Amino acid sequence: MNILADAAKYDVSCASSGSKRKNENKGLGNASNGICHSYTEDGRCVSLLKILLTNHCIFDCAYCVSRKSNDIQRAAFTVQEVVDLTINFYRRNYIEGLFLSSGIFKNADYTMERLVRIAKKLRTEHNFNGYIHLKSIPGASDELMREAGLYADRLSVNLEMPTEEGLKLLAPDKNRQDMIDPMSFLNKEIIQRTEEKKLFKKAPMFAPAGQSTQVIIGATHENDQQILQTANHFYKTFNLKRVYYSGYVPVLADKRLPALNASVPMVRENRLYQADWLLRFYGFNVNEIVNNQQPLLDLDIDPKLGWAIRNMQAFPVDINKADLQMILRVPGIGMESARKIVSARMFAKLNWDQLKKIGVAINRAKYFIICKSNEFERRDLTGTNIKQFILAESKSKYLKNSQTQLSLF
Repeated sequence: MNILADAAKYDVSCASSGSKRKNENKGLGNASNGICHSYTEDGRCVSLLKILLTNHCIFDCAYCVSRKSNDIQRAAFTVQEVVDLTINFYRRNYIEGLFLSSGIFKNADYTMERLVRIAKKLRTEHNFNGYIHLKSIPGASDELMREAGLYADRLSVNLEMPTEEGLKLLAPDKNRQDMIDPMSFLNKEIIQRTEEKKLFKKAPMFAPAGQSTQVIIGATHENDQQILQTANHFYKTFNLKRVYYSGYVPVLADKRLPALNASVPMVRENRLYQADWLLRFYGFNVNEIVNNQQPLLDLDIDPKLGWAIRNMQAFPVDINKADLQMILRVPGIGMESARKIVSARMFAKLNWDQLKKIGVAINRAKYFIICKSNEFERRDLTGTNIKQFILAESKSKYLKNSQTQLSLF
């Protein structure tokens, strides 16, 4: 347990949002809850048993601590051991579901068949209705992928490297097409099963939480533009629920890898997730966030603020007249606040106080909007000036909060 739980910590692509599996016939668990220190759609923090089936692996990927040439202690669970652990941990209220990945024993099908058996036993023998996320093994057969979708809430195949060139450099034994084929198959199956569900009420669920993937950033030299273009392609082509960005953790010395002290800054992961959110929910395209002239995200400010500063000609936005899509592009205004603005202004023109009550971050938005109240004194500020003001205000707020916390002691 210690070995295989520790080996699973490098896989960040776990989240339980999206599944609607119901607990029936007095079964165990409920998929409305879910994952190992992650968050559901309604913001609840939940937990999963997160382990590898084995850390034995036939591949020798340079970035992976479980690669076959690495001298580490190896271990493997049996199918029944994982089932028993999941049920016993759930009964003790330690977990609310299972996140199961694996190294590769002999080949893709041999390993995938065991992952599917675990999920099947939990569902059919123990009537377990908690969340199950299975990591699909690249190269596994369509038959096994189809069966996995009947028992798992979410399936995912890790892309690992953002580009095929990066994969060939660090994992020459692996084939990018082996990762893409299962994604394509799952996408078609999910669409087909969704249509069947509309026609037949009792049609079985198939991967109700969809599919996701993970890319490692910083192990190879791809810039943020390349990473986001890859993510955007897979969102559009395979209808992925999420792309997860995992900063490379230097655990092995290899001339192909960054130095052991060259960790990827956590803030870079954060900026990629923010940019990913803009792509999926805010109507941005990749070239608006990063482009050939600026292929890296600004680590000092979030991507939406970065876009606004580069496009000052689009502002100020009249909050009482602009359409929803333009309001969504204003720094300091989120999805919920934007919708509230559009609804509230039907009854009266909004002022600064009302916008603040709605949830708008006035300290940011004030540079980019006008409302019923007197316009903020812009003083013909440049984008550079605004960035400096916001950063200075954020630093001042941070120092103030730190002093307040220290005073408590």
